[in-house]
Amino acid sequence: MFSPSGLPGAVHSLGAYVLCKWCDASTPRCKDHICFSNCNLTSTCESDTEICVSIWRKTNDSVKVQTMCHDPKVPLDGVDPALLLNFTSRKCAMVHQPSVKGTMMVCGCQGEEECNDRLIFSKGFSGFSGLQNKDVIGVVVISLVPLVLIVIVATAAFYFYRIRRHDWPSKPTPELYQALAVPHGGPVPRDEGGEKRREDLDIEQEDFHTKELSLRNDISYRSDLQRDDLLSIKLDQMVGKGRFAEVWRARQLHSEKGGVNRYKTVAVKVFPSKEYASWKNECSIFSDSTLHHDNLVQFLGAEEIPSSTLQTYWLVLAYYSLGNLQDFLTSNIVSWEELIALAGCIAKGLAHLHSDTTTNGIPKVPVAHRDIKSSNVVVKNRKECALCDFGLALRLDLSLTVDDYANSGQVGTARYMAPEVLESRVNLEDLEAFKQMDVYSMAMVLWEMASRCDVIGVICSIKFKSKASGGCEQRVLQTMRLVQTQYVETVHRVSVAKELHSRLTSQSTS
Repeated sequence: MFSPSGLPGAVHSLGAYVLCKWCDASTPRCKDHICFSNCNLTSTCESDTEICVSIWRKTNDSVKVQTMCHDPKVPLDGVDPALLLNFTSRKCAMVHQPSVKGTMMVCGCQGEEECNDRLIFSKGFSGFSGLQNKDVIGVVVISLVPLVLIVIVATAAFYFYRIRRHDWPSKPTPELYQALAVPHGGPVPRDEGGEKRREDLDIEQEDFHTKELSLRNDISYRSDLQRDDLLSIKLDQMVGKGRFAEVWRARQLHSEKGGVNRYKTVAVKVFPSKEYASWKNECSIFSDSTLHHDNLVQFLGAEEIPSSTLQTYWLVLAYYSLGNLQDFLTSNIVSWEELIALAGCIAKGLAHLHSDTTTNGIPKVPVAHRDIKSSNVVVKNRKECALCDFGLALRLDLSLTVDDYANSGQVGTARYMAPEVLESRVNLEDLEAFKQMDVYSMAMVLWEMASRCDVIGVICSIKFKSKASGGCEQRVLQTMRLVQTQYVETVHRVSVAKELHSRLTSQSTS
């Protein structure tokens, strides 16, 4: 056998010697933390005491690997002699060596042919990026060029927009109404030239899906004007009052033709400043575009009304002259057809609230109303109605925790509450429980409606107390079973009446 130097060596059995990669310099191929020497020459070591050695050097951007056979007892230039004696593994694990020129790493192995071809680097080696093939650098650079160009173009476009946007004419937006706190008494503020001082009023509001309520106008302060003169919505008459807000019938300036203003009637819920949380919650519910439904009250807009004396918050809704269902049932008796139609409207409105998709299949967040009662249903006509008053509504968002739902409190109106709510036995881990409570409340409303239907024979009168006295919840609990029994009896009577009506109709036609 001959060594790579060409000198004759002793003849040994091939099994007693080690085959090693032997190149003075080769460019490695690397992937992850493994590199291959890329050396095409293989040599048999001269002595059975020699091991396979690889030396990895990085100088500037150049990476080269030197492979050889070497006796660990013989010093090797630039390598710690003690380190060579420790290379007894079958794998060539790279070890860092100090070097005055660039970076140097060494590995040695024995007991396996060409074991110095596969170089194993530590994953934590900070200079490992230098092990990658230089072609990878080119690929990375080419990949980053489009991204850099996009960033440059986007930055230039944004800069151009910020510089030039003040020169563009502002687009007029429809205004729901204008609100301004008018100072009372005192002279009109004037500037140094004696002219009235004009100020830009910029009331910034959220866009609640249907109307843009931002207002930017130049308005003169005039102490002789009443506040309503500055509004395109004028409050006419208070038509209702709840625990959180007053409900007013109002006129909204709709159009102007021939010097004559035309108005349309709207309903305005006026919240005092202390009920800001309720106003904000109802606004957040209405701001969801997926909530729009024929059997939910139509939302027109919302506005914060600044004032030097009393801060108020407005919610503008569609107005229905028949009022709420409670007042309607008090003064009216409904037919079977009207009962079915009105009950269907309530059920469809509640089903849309509880659903996680719209009728078109668009995903939405389910909402629990939590205060369904006859006074929270507005009557459009004798066969159509809609749910209203979402001040206590709760979005059943899956991201909320049990604690979030627990902190929402036990809310609602006692006579419409489900027994588990009154007894504080609601399973807060089950979102369906909130929907079930709404369904129970809806059933109580349907019972009220059925008691005022002409097909049941005896028409019950409905009397509602304006305020609940102390111990109301306890009395409701005590009479709950009686109410449920009466409800079942009423439903049975309605069923019998319907069957009788059907038979009489079929006999008359035959």
